Amino acid sequence: MSNLKKILTNKISCKSVWFMRQAGRYLPEFREIRKKNKDFIKLCLNSNLSSEITLQPIKRYNLDSAIIFSDILMTPYALGQNITFTKKEGPKLNEFRIESLNKNNKEKFSKKLNPVYKAIEITRKKLEKEKSLICFIGAPWTLLIYMLGLKKHNNRLDLNKYNKYKTQFNEILLELNGYLCTHIENQINAGADVVQIFDSWAGLIPEKDIKDFCYVPNKKIVDFCRSNKIATICFPKGLKKNYEVFNNFVRPDGINLDAELDPQWAKNNLKNVVIQGGLDPKILLQTDEVILEVATKYIKAFKDIPYVFNLGHGLLPETDPDKVKMLINFYRNYNE
Repeated sequence: MSNLKKILTNKISCKSVWFMRQAGRYLPEFREIRKKNKDFIKLCLNSNLSSEITLQPIKRYNLDSAIIFSDILMTPYALGQNITFTKKEGPKLNEFRIESLNKNNKEKFSKKLNPVYKAIEITRKKLEKEKSLICFIGAPWTLLIYMLGLKKHNNRLDLNKYNKYKTQFNEILLELNGYLCTHIENQINAGADVVQIFDSWAGLIPEKDIKDFCYVPNKKIVDFCRSNKIATICFPKGLKKNYEVFNNFVRPDGINLDAELDPQWAKNNLKNVVIQGGLDPKILLQTDEVILEVATKYIKAFKDIPYVFNLGHGLLPETDPDKVKMLINFYRNYNE
């Protein structure tokens, strides 16, 4: 059993560090590969390159966990939506039709994502046993945001579209749940041992609908994972104080803090869960003194409870890799 899985399932204290988007654009070795592979979806489906990218930060920093290089939008891709990535604009998906869900089946879906599972198999063979291999999915609500184009360019909810499609949400969320559980199961069978569930746009849900569109869909997936002895980390970004309600309702093994949450509040209010992350990735663009000062705040806040050192979101492309190394060394050598 990997160290991260032990921490999550047994709620034990043990130094562990990895970063969201640790395999990404801030690394020159990744940029070399990306320069030759312009189509992002095709790159995610190149099993050998995906595995190589996954292992780049492990080779560079000897991190405690690897997270497979993929994307949450591989799910809508496998369900038949076309996805293009435009520089500075992010992903664009063609119009979603609910009938397309009905035309799919689990076998067809799994076949389209087989290169992802192959990448996990390759990576697991190359990864040291004690290191975790994390797989991930987008939570149903966050996938809806992209599939139905519910987000405006200023990262606010498009209320007109929200109200237009709202009557279809429960049907789509239910269908998505089945495919996402299949995707998790396939990734675990391929060699991953922990799943992170990214609800990156949970904070956009109107208060009255949070239970139906965030808590309930996440709980269904966590319950599925629990029944299959799969360790889970949830990341309901942007929920503010509703993190506590989410944690009590969903009951994941681990919960990733976003940068808006005060670590002391999190420690006092998030119980029976392993806390992960929280450090604002923008801090890594600051001086060493500022980085270490903020990192110390998180390390001290969680020193006597199970905690996984990570960020409150993914590493930014402009991050200096040497700053990442300095932060990792500081955390590993920190003694009070």
